[in-house]
Formats: sequence, structure tokens, C-alpha cells
Amino acid sequence: MNDAKKAAGEQAAELVRTGMRVGLGTGSTTAYALRAIGRRIRESSLHVMGVPTSFASERLARECGIPLTTLDDIDELDLALDGADEVSPDLDLIKGRGGAHTREKVVAAQARRFIVLTDPSKDVDRLGAKRVLPVEVLPMATGPVLRTLSGLGADASLRMGREKDGPVVTDQGFWLIDAQFDGGIDDPAHVDRTLRDTPGVLDHGLFLDMATDVFVGHPDGSVEHRQRDE
Repeated sequence: MNDAKKAAGEQAAELVRTGMRVGLGTGSTTAYALRAIGRRIRESSLHVMGVPTSFASERLARECGIPLTTLDDIDELDLALDGADEVSPDLDLIKGRGGAHTREKVVAAQARRFIVLTDPSKDVDRLGAKRVLPVEVLPMATGPVLRTLSGLGADASLRMGREKDGPVVTDQGFWLIDAQFDGGIDDPAHVDRTLRDTPGVLDHGLFLDMATDVFVGHPDGSVEHRQRDE
């Protein structure tokens, strides 16, 4: 799927114009967009400012020569570019396999256009059908949040590190719970509201009514552009 990811990322990067302020997402597909933006800065005098969504995207942006700023210094983004783990027919998303979904959501919410870069493997009829829903939690709240998720019908567990002992720690110093919903999430809006109201939850990976555009790259290099119905 690398050709599909590259096609989506590079086409989305063509939307960036001089003077824009751009949210820089995290992940393998968005990395193609960042590299394409970096090439345009070097080769065609493109002038932009980027807001990274993670330490990883900040590091890549610097390597690509993309000037960076913060949400303290600007009040709105023209675009935010990011990937997704799942995309529904209504362009709702699950994000967070890489653990950066909280910052990604903050950045996406500040953008006039939130453009999601995917490949066909991310399409689902129902959110949660293929991927777990990540929930970022204060460590001391792990038990209560696990019980809340169980009450919502999820089989939830703490995400553990693969190359280190102990739980995965996010850029914010929080832990991640992965919630698996058998057959998908029946009512994403209800899950969203419940988790938002649960003390100790920083945020979760449901991105509802946020994406304005989805660029779906295909292995042949073509890109399908989907837009949210107003």
C-alpha cells in the first residue's frame, strides 16, 4: 500500500499554498505529504508555517525544512493533513493507533479544512469493525475507565510496550487503553459523550463530524477525493 499512501499524501500536499498555516499529522501516509511540502519549500519558494501533532511529526517537519509555529501564536489553521485508522461512509474516523490522537484532534479542530489521507484498507461500514478505539487516560483512572468501557460493550485492555516493559506512555505522559467492540460501535455518538464525561479520560480516537475531505490513494497512483455533505 505504499504507492497508495504516497499518492494520497502527495496530492493533498498540492493543496498547500504560500501563506498557509497547516496542521501536520502523524503517521506513514502523512509523512509523504510532509516530504512533498518540504520539496516544494526547497524547489518553488513555498512559504508556510506548520503545527505538528506529535514529537514524531515535529522531528520529520524539521528534517523536511518546514517552519513550525504553535497554536499559542496563531488563531486558526487553513488546513490540517492527517491519516486515519478507519473511515466510515459519513467520513467519521477512528484514529490513534500511533497514540497521537489527542494532539491530532486539537489541531484538526482549529483547521478550516481537515483533510484525511488514507488507502482503501481503512474503509469500514461501521467504526470499530477493524480497529480498536484508543482512549488516553490518567494512569490512576485506568480501572474506572476500563469498567466504563466494559459497560459500553467493549473488551478493553491497557496497551503495553513491545520493546519495553510496562504500558505505552503518550507524549502527554498518559496511558492508552485499547477498546475492541465486537462487530463495531453501534452508537459512536453515545460512546463519544460517555467517554468525554468520564473523569480521567483525556481524549479518545473517535473523530466525529470533523473531516471535511478524505483523499483515498490507490495502488495504481490514482486518488479518490471524498467530501463531507454539508
